[in-house]
Amino acid sequence: MKELSENHPAPEDDETLRPPRPRKELRQGFATGTAAAAAAQGGLYELLRRPCPDQVLVTLPGGGSLSIPLNRHGRHGARGEAVVVKDAGDDPDVTNGAEIGARVWHLEAPGAGEDITLLGGEGVGRVTKPGLPVAVGEPAINPVPRRMIRRALRQVWDEICPGEPLRLRVEIFVPRGEELARHTLNPRLGIVGGISILGTTGLVKPFSHQAYRATIASSLRVARAAGLKHIGFSTGGKSEEHLKALLPALPQEALVQMGDYVRFALKVAAHMGFLEITTGAFFGKAVKMAQGFGHTHASRGLADLKELGRWTLDLTGNAALAQAVAGANTARQTLELLTEARAGQVVAHVGAAMLAALRTYAGPGPKLGAVVFDFDGSPLWRGQSPGEVAP
Repeated sequence: MKELSENHPAPEDDETLRPPRPRKELRQGFATGTAAAAAAQGGLYELLRRPCPDQVLVTLPGGGSLSIPLNRHGRHGARGEAVVVKDAGDDPDVTNGAEIGARVWHLEAPGAGEDITLLGGEGVGRVTKPGLPVAVGEPAINPVPRRMIRRALRQVWDEICPGEPLRLRVEIFVPRGEELARHTLNPRLGIVGGISILGTTGLVKPFSHQAYRATIASSLRVARAAGLKHIGFSTGGKSEEHLKALLPALPQEALVQMGDYVRFALKVAAHMGFLEITTGAFFGKAVKMAQGFGHTHASRGLADLKELGRWTLDLTGNAALAQAVAGANTARQTLELLTEARAGQVVAHVGAAMLAALRTYAGPGPKLGAVVFDFDGSPLWRGQSPGEVAP
């Protein structure tokens, strides 16, 4: 959320509370960093005027290697060039099918020692805000992919030019990168002009929890580096829009889509020292949080509408309403029933229980706020918990 993170589409709020689909074996893919390393190898073969294989072998950070096909390669004047088509397997990465390329030149700059100058070409983002693992002004090529690219070049160089100093200029490019980046979290992280070249293992594990958690942590680091003290968590794009409308003073960097990772997000934000955390969610997600779901995806279980029915009976004394709530199919239906019956006290109980659960995850420090949204985006309930850290 997935081999890290920025290149994944933002989550969508899901209020249907459908049962999880049967699982199938999902196919792994390879990261943009692996694609860039393979393209760099192909470009170097062409630069050195050696036969370029149709597939190259890229060493993975954790050991082992992966054979990556080259989509095309050739020599163009003073440079060698190769392009790989990114294969994300069954992961919903916006870069799946994108071309990741590398151009390689001999380095003509003064100096006798070994040197690889790594550049970002068209479609590769540039970092403009602190808090990311790459310095401001640098191309958005993360540290592990940088090492992979250098290692891939070294393997080819030592094979063809043993003993000679390795001096190269390498430019990574993504022809549709700027267009693809509009569908990612890159703009809010301060990565402009294209996608990120990513990867921690070199592989893309479908729907990886690790990757989305890394996205949350990156977003929080950017917010902290910007000096922000108050952040807003949402479960997806729609709830974020409504939270932004409710808290217009919060800058874009303060808004973080935590998806289903409620417990993780609150713990990390508290650990980073944010003084105030406001969490907004639609009613269905709020019910799950209120019932203690630290991870709200359907695969972790469904909200207990029977328990919601018991709360309804305890708070309203209306047995018919409680039975209808307990037997409902979706959170939307339960909210329609409660709204029609003017049972706002049940919604308030959900909100208060949600806020209590958030406090459990965040610990005693930060001030907490919680907002439960109606499906049209209007706030149904809003509450606060003061915390122990002085603003």
